Amino acid sequence: MKKGFTMIELVFVIVIIGILAAISLPKMLATRDDSIVSEELSTIKQLIFNLGAEFTSQQVYSPDTLASAKEATKCFNIDTTANTGEISVSIKDVNDNCTQAIREKVLAEASKNGTLNPDGTTKTYNFLGETIVK
Repeated sequence: MKKGFTMIELVFVIVIIGILAAISLPKMLATRDDSIVSEELSTIKQLIFNLGAEFTSQQVYSPDTLASAKEATKCFNIDTTANTGEISVSIKDVNDNCTQAIREKVLAEASKNGTLNPDGTTKTYNFLGETIVK
C-alpha cells in the first residue's frame, strides 16, 4: 500500500492557508499605511523645526532649503513668507504619492496632534521675533 496524502487532505490544507491569507493580508496593508502616516507626520514636524531654526538664525529662508522642504513630504504643502518668518502648512489633494486613505489618516492625525488646525485647515507658524508661536 502506498503512503501519501489524499486529495481531501490537500484541499483542506489549501483552504486553511487561503483563510489565513485572507485574514492577514488586510492587516499587513493597514500597517503599511500607518507607517507612511507616521513618516509624514515626523517629516513635517522636523521640517517646521528646521525652517524655524533657519529663519531665526538667518532671518531668511534659503531657496535650496525651501525647495527640498517642499519635496520632502507627500501629503503636505509648505508655503513660506520670506520677510515675515511665517510657514503655512496645509494638506495636499490626493496624488500618486498620497492616496485617499493615507490622506484621510494624515489629516486626522495632523489635526489631532496640532500640526494642522483642529478642523484640518491650514496652520501658520510664525518665527519672527524672539518667541516661536505655534
